[in-house]
Amino acid sequence: MATYPQAVERLIAAFGRLPGVGRKTAERYALHLLRGPSRQARELAAALGAVSLVTTCSTCRNLTESDPCPICADPHRDPSTICVVETPADLSAMESAGTYRGRYHVLAGGLDPLEGVGPEETKVAELAARVAGGGVREVIVATSPTVEGEATADMVARALSRHGVPVTRLGYGVPVGADLKYMDELTLSRSLESRRKME
Repeated sequence: MATYPQAVERLIAAFGRLPGVGRKTAERYALHLLRGPSRQARELAAALGAVSLVTTCSTCRNLTESDPCPICADPHRDPSTICVVETPADLSAMESAGTYRGRYHVLAGGLDPLEGVGPEETKVAELAARVAGGGVREVIVATSPTVEGEATADMVARALSRHGVPVTRLGYGVPVGADLKYMDELTLSRSLESRRKME
């Protein structure tokens, strides 16, 4: 039974739809906004409204407010090297390392059969089309070293095998079972430098 005004209940329900947020946490978020300065609630509302301007880059599938995204539009980036990542958060982690100067391809998630994510749900077909278009000399697979990430890396290598482009994998430094977006810049930088060819 609702104990708050309808607007507050709607806010609690909205927060509760976020991953990992239960009723109590959602309630705490809503009450925090109500207790705080009204400026906080207005800033949150403006930020949520601005999210509607975000789309995906038609080239690399990264989140962007312009198409192509700033990375794909940058003439100083090497278009002959494509780094394949699972999510925009992984791309952000790679960019934070500051050593990679090529282009990207975001798969929109990795293989996860338990969650119903198969090859068709990833953007591997778009990646294969980019490579088939020519001009690509290397594809670097930077999926997380988890069971799902390894399966995704194998899927990418198989999808690109007939195109004659070397497919490499990040090398040492990334611990098995770790999530790429939580890696520090030095680890990612060294992993990128020691990448290996996938068979």
